Amino acid sequence: MTPRRSLLALPLLALSPRPAAAQAGPPAVVASFSILGDLTREVGGARIALRVIAGPGVDSHHFQPRPSDAQALRDAALLIRNGLGFDPWFDRLARAAAGQRAVPMLTVTDGITPRSMEAQHHHHHGGAERRTQHASGPRRVADPHAWQDVRLAQHYVRAIAAGLVRVDPAGAEAHQGAAAAFLRRLEALDAWVRAEIATVPPARRKVLTTHDAFGYFGDAYGVTFLAAQGIGAEAEPSAAAVARLIRQVRAENLSAVFLEGQGSQAVLERLAREAGVRVRGRLYADALSPPDGPAASYEAMMRHNVALMVAAMREGA
Repeated sequence: MTPRRSLLALPLLALSPRPAAAQAGPPAVVASFSILGDLTREVGGARIALRVIAGPGVDSHHFQPRPSDAQALRDAALLIRNGLGFDPWFDRLARAAAGQRAVPMLTVTDGITPRSMEAQHHHHHGGAERRTQHASGPRRVADPHAWQDVRLAQHYVRAIAAGLVRVDPAGAEAHQGAAAAFLRRLEALDAWVRAEIATVPPARRKVLTTHDAFGYFGDAYGVTFLAAQGIGAEAEPSAAAVARLIRQVRAENLSAVFLEGQGSQAVLERLAREAGVRVRGRLYADALSPPDGPAASYEAMMRHNVALMVAAMREGA
């Protein structure tokens, strides 16, 4: 077993609060990527000192942590990851930073029954371990993008609130109150998404994008997603696969064609050109936009994506 796989194979220690005496000021909380960071900020507010490792506009798929990132984890009261193979680099960073101290790790997808996806469409979030699965089976793997279903984002928020209460018991009332208010907003967001999608005739609820990250959204809200690539930007589709997608776009008069992510978009742009359709903009799936962008928070990201998708799907209906 290689050293990298050894790190991934080691079980993460259970979440354990640090002694109150060891905490000077607000507890330090570290989230792996920008969407988790935003959800955590909504619950913790000024009671926590939050650090996000893969920040806005950063592609978590290919993120390479820096030594300073390990330092940020070293004294954290709580580390928060997505899990399901999405952010294994965060696990390795935590191992490097921990020393002899127990790793206080919260996995927000614990308790969720994940949807599965074909292994050949899954990028290598999990490094060598995922590549072994890819080569020898199983043929389906867990889809890590559960936050794309707003109801599952609510699960994330409840898990984050419980984690913050455990490491900051004096702030229990504040964390629980903030979580309850946020959950009400997410309930309204979920209802808004459903109402918006309902304005699109069922036969038009199809979207083509570069990144296979919207499966939970599709399952929750009744939209079919076609991906020109697998989840990873490195997964170039075959010429035959591109030709099939072009035929499908033409046959179904597909109008909702979008870029997504930070990597190369050449495949989708070529496909759209050859199919005679127009790329309608950029969706956000795995990272928020910078603060001056259209998806600076989780709620803004979902509203931005839905507004673009609905307008494009309704065209030609």
